Amino acid sequence: MQTSGRAMSGRTAGTTSSAVRGAAVARAPRVRTGAASGTVVGPIILDGQVLHSITAERLDLVKSLAPLVEEHVLPILKPVDKCWQPADFLPPPEDPDFLDRVRDLRTRAACLPDDYLVVFAGDLITEEALPTYMTMLNTLDGCRDETGASKTAWGTWTRAWTAEENRHGDIMNKYMYLTGRMNMKAVEVTIQNLIGSGMDPKTENNAYLGFLYTSFQERATKISHGNTARHALEHGDETLAKICGSIASDEGRHEIAYQRIMDMLFERDVNGSVVAFADMMRKQIVMPAHMMNDNEHQAKTGRNLFADFSAVAERTGTYTAYDYVAIMEHLLARWKIADLKDLNGEGAEAQEYLMKLPPRIIKLAERSNARKKKNVKSPFSWVFDREVLLA
Repeated sequence: MQTSGRAMSGRTAGTTSSAVRGAAVARAPRVRTGAASGTVVGPIILDGQVLHSITAERLDLVKSLAPLVEEHVLPILKPVDKCWQPADFLPPPEDPDFLDRVRDLRTRAACLPDDYLVVFAGDLITEEALPTYMTMLNTLDGCRDETGASKTAWGTWTRAWTAEENRHGDIMNKYMYLTGRMNMKAVEVTIQNLIGSGMDPKTENNAYLGFLYTSFQERATKISHGNTARHALEHGDETLAKICGSIASDEGRHEIAYQRIMDMLFERDVNGSVVAFADMMRKQIVMPAHMMNDNEHQAKTGRNLFADFSAVAERTGTYTAYDYVAIMEHLLARWKIADLKDLNGEGAEAQEYLMKLPPRIIKLAERSNARKKKNVKSPFSWVFDREVLLA
């Protein structure tokens, strides 16, 4: 799921985060009731985190979608023999001309500027934290893979989605290793730290919230990888552009899959779905890599690594506050939020909040950009501590 949750670069930029925080309003967690008695049984709050917030009725609805997931979501997956593999883009190691082809690769990659490499490194690190994202999907009540090899539509989707996504970090890592342009040990330390830290998307084990998150995040990742493809081509590395474009294409398919699941929920429970949409937007779409740490950046600069990476992604136009708003507007249009009728009180309140949010975020982003200090640079361990312009 990758760029700056899997949040930036494909994951939210620093400007995006500050703007969204300003537009969000805290909301108390909802309680859930037992299906039969109506007695309150949750949500559970553990270490300040809300867990298992879905109601029994809505949990049953999620479970009932399995046949539709099999019919309308699983076909989005590609057969393995139809998928590209990392080896398709790399010099074959058994080739007698392998070293010559690596030299050609390194010559092409020599044109990539440091700000591009920083954004690419952040995206690579985010993609390599894939175990965290599979774990997150398996926290969702009603659709987790209960055995690790479940034949249910939900279990099949989670494993096959993970298998397709696994190719992304694999090719990005191998390509950068061959270029010699990146400090791979610093990247590897960051990957290990990120996987060990996990992520907290605030989805509350609730499939409504979880699939809203992935509907948004996969589109963000598609945008980020699409832009790194375009930038690679502009810098003269056509092979890297094809790699990033192929990843973006996968993310586009995955986006459709998660949005189809939300389509099903909106069709069957419009109030629950629109309230969940507003809930996630109030809490922000927390991007997957927000806990990244290279064991160096904070001590050297006094700043947060993810925030600085996000600032570079924002400045280079890889992923910006305006992309965040565009994704939200896409989802508002897809689910026809403005046209929803006969909502209950909570649903109508959520609808009003959602429709007012995009212009609010834009206004706050513009103010944040105006206040931002210019010509600020930071060293990044991923590019051998060379300084890169943040803003």
